[in-house]
Amino acid sequence: MTSILPEPQPLLDLVQALRQLPGVGERTARRMAYHLLQHDPQAASNLATALTEAAKNLLHCERCNGFTEVPICATCQHDQRDLTQLCIVETSADLNSIESTHNYKGLYYVLMGRLAPLEGLGAIELNFQRVIKRATDGVVQEVILATNFTAEGETTAHYLGDALRAKGLTVTRIARGVPAGSEIEYVDAGTIAWALMERRPTS
Repeated sequence: MTSILPEPQPLLDLVQALRQLPGVGERTARRMAYHLLQHDPQAASNLATALTEAAKNLLHCERCNGFTEVPICATCQHDQRDLTQLCIVETSADLNSIESTHNYKGLYYVLMGRLAPLEGLGAIELNFQRVIKRATDGVVQEVILATNFTAEGETTAHYLGDALRAKGLTVTRIARGVPAGSEIEYVDAGTIAWALMERRPTS
């Protein structure tokens, strides 16, 4: 009987690290690892360096919670943004998708997640008190809820909508031009722009 030779630990560690990426299973992670090490070791080295530098140097913006290298990001510091509008999104990828429409000129708050009790993500873990404090700075007049149209995204929008309306803010939700069950990151810019323009008050 032929025994299977154990794989080197660094290779196993790389496969396990790649499995942390969304949508990447064991076989895909192994294929990625072999490709990088076998066909493009320089790319593997560049990837390792970029990840290390990003993890070491990126901060969360003090105002929007997005990624930045300085305490307050360039978007929050931009003097031509509409300070009265605050768009709440789940991820920085969603923020980038909305920015790509060139249709929204307000500011953002990035939750870095969505309510998912089964995954241990609640209002405390997402620091919703910080979101509410940001929205009630006395300048913001309208909060646009642009969480995804998934079950978790809808729950998050409902929770925040109730909390923010109780503070006297106008709260709107992006329109259903974004298909139910979809994630903003993967929706085309035209659809996102329409969803923003056709946003509606939350109930």
